[in-house]
Amino acid sequence: MVWNQIFKRFSFALLTVTLSTTLCWAWQGKVVGISDGDTIKVLHNGKEEKIRLYGIDTPEKGQDFGRKAKKFTSDAVFGKTVNVKPVDTDRYGRTVGIVIYAGGTMNLNAELIRAGYAWVYDQYCKRPECKVWDFIEAKARDEKNGLWTMSNPVPPWEFRKNGNSNHVSAVVSEPTSEQTSVVYHGNVSSHVYHAPGCQHYNCKNCTEVLHSKEEAEKAGYRAHKECVE
Repeated sequence: MVWNQIFKRFSFALLTVTLSTTLCWAWQGKVVGISDGDTIKVLHNGKEEKIRLYGIDTPEKGQDFGRKAKKFTSDAVFGKTVNVKPVDTDRYGRTVGIVIYAGGTMNLNAELIRAGYAWVYDQYCKRPECKVWDFIEAKARDEKNGLWTMSNPVPPWEFRKNGNSNHVSAVVSEPTSEQTSVVYHGNVSSHVYHAPGCQHYNCKNCTEVLHSKEEAEKAGYRAHKECVE
């Protein structure tokens, strides 16, 4: 009942924000890769462009629910044409933007929050829709969606600050097959992925970590012919 009352209060804001963010999309493109829950690769003018979703932060690959956040994004948009509204460019040269899919009806940024796979990144989320996203996050917390089933999930910015891959969550991790699988390295320049033991495994551009051949190929990588069986 409480959420229904709050929702009525926000319904007009939701409608206003939806209209304001869908009337003037800069460009469309096909999603050809999923780096993680909040970063995708979209074809733009014949070239891949990395899009970091604006205003949200999903769990890192080594965190609880990191893999599920990536799967949610992949299931939602991989191989599909999306609308991209650029907001900014980050220090890595990636486009920071809002992504709309499903024929212009679904906001990926907001849906990740709603499903409980993302925090609103309040430090950087300053647009009008951020207030609506805060409401969506509060509702996801209350309903214990996704990562909110955990009593004290660690925000990804804290995880990164504490040393990312060296950080151990205080909460029991969700069981996943990635804990025992081979870790491949993807070359973000050549889009070739390498297995451990390959001479190019730790190359300069081998910065994307992939937990299976299926994940690598779904993200647009091809196997190195000499070191991946």
